Order: sequence, then structure tokens, then C-alpha cells
Amino acid sequence: MKLNPFTPGSIKVGRAGGGRGGFPGGGGGKLGCGTLVLAAIGALVFGIDPMQTIGMVEGVQQSSPSGQVTSGELDEKYCYENEYATESCNALASLNQAWEPLFQQAGIAFETPALRFPATQQFNTACGSANTGMGPFYCPANQTIYIDTTFYETMARRMGAAGDFARYYVMAHEYGHHVQHMTGLAGQIRSAQQQNPRAANQLQVAMELQADCYAGVWAAKNRNLIEPGDLQEGMRAASAIGDDTLQRNAGQRVNPESFTHGSSAQRMQWLKRGLETGDDEACDTFAQYRS
Repeated sequence: MKLNPFTPGSIKVGRAGGGRGGFPGGGGGKLGCGTLVLAAIGALVFGIDPMQTIGMVEGVQQSSPSGQVTSGELDEKYCYENEYATESCNALASLNQAWEPLFQQAGIAFETPALRFPATQQFNTACGSANTGMGPFYCPANQTIYIDTTFYETMARRMGAAGDFARYYVMAHEYGHHVQHMTGLAGQIRSAQQQNPRAANQLQVAMELQADCYAGVWAAKNRNLIEPGDLQEGMRAASAIGDDTLQRNAGQRVNPESFTHGSSAQRMQWLKRGLETGDDEACDTFAQYRS
């Protein structure tokens, strides 16, 4: 999938400032984010406690006004650091072009998110201290997607999820969390989790699957740019990061009650639904929870 180059001045891109300190929960605020790299990968590869890195997209300690980007400079020069950074910037521009009109049509206020590339292994965000081992994530406190582009090498080598479409899927998934934040859905789900802790994981899974579906919707709106093999790359990536596959590959017993992102089959199902329909209204992963 060859996206058009972004137009200079059309996106918010910068560097994530470095910082000391532990992972969220170990001295910093809990990181409120939708992480694509999934807890099991974090635990297996980086020795991270999954429940410290999987936060909800709301209810975080906000250290800056919403929409204000902090901890690092903004400069599009960071888009040209490597091929993956350029791809990410092109994807951000494409995602803005796809989603902003939908919000305008619905009469909902919308602000495009920022994209930041970490400068160091540990870095600061408006959601607390973070680490590149967490993988890509979205922070609602400053409406920013954080991506360490070396993660794409991890995807290819350790997860068998190579290809440009697989990488675009990562960006589109995190952008999906921004969409949830802007519609207010994320806040509603956070409240529901607090009211019913037993359903917290199930609701988290629904959030992640909807973000997968939103990624498919974006791809469908760019169908003319899709190349042979792209859809297979997307399905392979979705399968590789299913909770059941990650648990199995880590030598663990598959435990659906511990899922936070959904099974491989579910992730492929919802990505495919978005691709086939191109309709965000088809991404209602919460229907089963309505009375």
C-alpha cells in the first residue's frame, strides 16, 4: 500500500522528550493508552507487567491541557529519520483526511492527533513515564500517538507480521483510539468499567476490537491504493497479536478471561469487517453489552 506523501504543514509531528523514572504504576501516573503491542508481548519480550501498560483511554492523570503537546519539540524533520517514520507520517496525514470529514458530517468537534517518536528508551508523556518496550500507544491527555519505529522490526522478526500494510494497521489502530476519545465513547467505557469491574476486561476487548475495525474502515476508504498481498499482511498481523496466540507462544495456558485485546479470530474478524464495509457504524463491538 503506497500512501501519498504528506503535505508539509498538514500534520503535527515531533520528538518525545526523554526522562527518567519507572513504568506507570511504579512512581508515575498510570499510562492511559490503547497499546497495540499487547501485554503478552510486553511480558514475554520486555518483562513488563501487562496490567501496568494496558490502561483505558480515559481517567488518566492529565499533566497538560487536552490537545497541547508537551515533552519534546514539534518538527516534521523527524518524519525523515528513517523509512518507517516517513511511512508513519504519511499514514497520519491519510488518517486525518479520512476521519475529519466524518466528524464534520456528524457535527462533532474534531482535532487531529499528534505523532511523536521517542528519543530515548524511557520518555515522558502527558500520561506518565513510558518506555519503548510498551510498543505504540495513544495518550488521550495530549491526544498523541507514540511510536518507536524499531517496533516494526520486532513485528517482522518476532511476530511474523511484516509488510507496509501491517505497519499502517498499527497506526490506524492507534488512531482508532483517538476517534473513540473524540466521540466520548472512551470516557463512557471507563465509567462502565468503574461501575462494573468484573466486566472491565471484556469492555477493554471491545474497545480494542473497535479500533481494529476502524483501521479497516480507513483502509477501505483508500482501497484504490491497496496492492496485492496487503490484505494478507493485515490479516497476518491481526492474527499474530491476538491474545490467545500471544499467550500460546509465551508457553502460557490460553485464558480468555485475561484477554485485553481479543483473540486472533476476533481481531481478524473486526479488521475484515471494517475493510469490507468501509462504514464506521459497522464497528459496534459493544452491541452485546446493551440491554
